[in-house]
Amino acid sequence: MKQPARPRMLILGLTGSIGMGKSTAAAILRARGFPVYSADDAVHALLKKGGKAVKPVARLLPTSLKRGAIDRKHLGLAVFDQPRKLRQLEKILHPLIRRTERAFLAKARKDKARAAILEIPLLYETGGEKRCDYTFCVTAPRALQRARVLARPNMTPAKFKAILARQMPDAEKRKYADFIIPTGKGLAATAHHLDKALRAINLLP
Repeated sequence: MKQPARPRMLILGLTGSIGMGKSTAAAILRARGFPVYSADDAVHALLKKGGKAVKPVARLLPTSLKRGAIDRKHLGLAVFDQPRKLRQLEKILHPLIRRTERAFLAKARKDKARAAILEIPLLYETGGEKRCDYTFCVTAPRALQRARVLARPNMTPAKFKAILARQMPDAEKRKYADFIIPTGKGLAATAHHLDKALRAINLLP
């Protein structure tokens, strides 16, 4: 007897500007049993000692190499306000990141996950939404976003402004999103909005 086709795994994009609550939303989704891919974690792994990006990045920016790894703080300073260097860096990193993403999705399918989450800060900026069935955009009031970001180590108003300049405005991201997830009223409220979205696409009862 022919076996019924297994339902296709859904790919959900999770995005939002800096300080909007992506990590919190990702943790909630993991707690719901969904595998989550973090593009930021992938970059960290690529730049640490033994990572596949260490040699090409060191060739581009030799002073960023420290004890066999790329010093991310130094790297950020090296490309800060240097659009050409930033584009060259992205040409190195983006193909490697995509490779790790494909490996993650292949494993999620093998594990028969009903859905897999791609947590990608620049999802819309890089056209990543085309690889997703649905997109979730986390958002919070601008004042709260600013407070969250400036509380981070080594963050300055100038650096925050430069990061925002490279990201699509929050209002525009919300226009593109299938689901908007407010994160400004605490963990329980954020979880409520995520669960409501998951129910809308039949991933929660």
